[in-house]
Amino acid sequence: MKPTISIGNQNFVKIRENNYFYIDKTSFIKEWWDNGDDVTLITRPRRFGKTLNISMLEAFFSNQYAARADLFEGLSIWKEKTYQKLQGTYPVISLTFADIKGTTFKDTKEGIIYAIAECYRNYSKLWQKDIFLHNTAVDSEITRALKELSFYLSQYYNKKVIILLDEYDTPLQESYVHGYWEEMVAFTRSLFNSTFKTNPYLERGIMTGITRVSKESIFLDLNNLEVVTVTSNKYKTVFGFTQKEVEDSLKLFDLSNTIEKVKFWYDGFQFGNQTDIYNPWSITKYLDSGKLKTYWVNTSSNSLVSKLIRESSSEIKITMEDLLAKKQVITQLDEEIVFNQLDESDASIWSLLLSSGYLKAKQISNDEEELYQISLTNYEVQKMFKKMIENWFKNPSAHYNDFVKAFLANDIEYMNEYINQVALQTFSSFDTGKHASYTEPERFYHGFVLGLIVNLADKYHITSNRESGFGRYDVVLEPIKDNLDAIIIEFKVYHQSKEKDLQETANRALAQIEEKNYDAYLITKGISKKKIRHYGFAFQGKKVLIQEAIFINRGCI
Repeated sequence: MKPTISIGNQNFVKIRENNYFYIDKTSFIKEWWDNGDDVTLITRPRRFGKTLNISMLEAFFSNQYAARADLFEGLSIWKEKTYQKLQGTYPVISLTFADIKGTTFKDTKEGIIYAIAECYRNYSKLWQKDIFLHNTAVDSEITRALKELSFYLSQYYNKKVIILLDEYDTPLQESYVHGYWEEMVAFTRSLFNSTFKTNPYLERGIMTGITRVSKESIFLDLNNLEVVTVTSNKYKTVFGFTQKEVEDSLKLFDLSNTIEKVKFWYDGFQFGNQTDIYNPWSITKYLDSGKLKTYWVNTSSNSLVSKLIRESSSEIKITMEDLLAKKQVITQLDEEIVFNQLDESDASIWSLLLSSGYLKAKQISNDEEELYQISLTNYEVQKMFKKMIENWFKNPSAHYNDFVKAFLANDIEYMNEYINQVALQTFSSFDTGKHASYTEPERFYHGFVLGLIVNLADKYHITSNRESGFGRYDVVLEPIKDNLDAIIIEFKVYHQSKEKDLQETANRALAQIEEKNYDAYLITKGISKKKIRHYGFAFQGKKVLIQEAIFINRGCI
């Protein structure tokens, strides 16, 4: 009989009591305990079972579940006699920061106060009065609160406590997005130092999250911290479903004949050297519905990723073009994320995308520096990025689709009409960063090119900033079908000292295409010069002028 799939249920006890669909991950209990690490930080993408595993650890170790051996009977951990005796023997403090998403430091601090107060309430029967001061507490009282609770519990039970903190980095990510990073870092550093470092009543602790926030930011004093990231081999099969677990699940739900399609859509995650990892959310949704869709990436949590790429340097956008073209890119990675430096470090952006699950990475040996080969995780992620880029231009007043139609029809008059409306509506989104005024056109056109790639991928191979002839062209559209012309675009910013108007700037762009022989790349692909169009885009502030090279019978005059 098929078990019921309880969508979104992350409560281990509820799942086991109702015999809902569950893939046994209790081997994590033994692996973690045998490792003997004081405090462990595990980073995994969202919806990879972090919360469910924290719930499982609580149910196993907490003395509040001392009589609940039934929850683990039949699971792998129960084959270990020693661990049967360990179940239900520790005071456990378990809390989550997953829902703490305040737009101000005050709101976020109140959310943390509430989460800690909930821990006190869970043990309220042990004392007569409310020890915690709630919203009237000062920062020093809040940051010591978990340490004090550890003291009370260790005194009462005559045993040190286990502390489980799920999604530790959610408030930190929100603080970066909403502009109160420095306040949040100082507060969090004090909280974690008191809870996990100077806490003599702590037996062991676990923190989970999506990112590894840099040690200098919040973990400076935690030299007892074991960090396990997506490139580590520890716990490599604990979060996410393995190939065998997916195949067994498909068989259980009579969907074995769809394994290749499921693999194409959802396979591709890698933790340490463990390949063929699937995200649990997409698999359980598919098992429940039988429909292949973008489940895992179809959430609002993509907003930070969208912001970083939209506002990033032209180099980041060029790399995104390669990734969308299913190319593998070589880059450096730094898994310690410094959020307030994300707009300055390309490596940090790729590291954030890696830890978030949008990229997979394979280390390449190098004598001087660690390099990684990165690519998009799978088809579902590729569809997400395409949808995200489409949304950049979805404002009806931007007329982006109208421009694309005019572009394909080679209607230069309407191209000019629509491009100015597109630029007016979208420049502000791409004109960001510390040197925005100098990079506005460059940021815009690479974002614009990403839009072309998404919208014309069925008609053209689109590349930018590549070598051809005697220089590097801006954009080339190489047709997939013989009935289409190839297109070369060159962008130029108006300089008052060099040109009298935008017309002259556009002509200079066209002249550069000829002088640098940018046609060379396309000609080597077997495309006749008569089938190559040239466009010069000239920018002056938010004004744009497009000029086309004039040909007679495809012979330039």
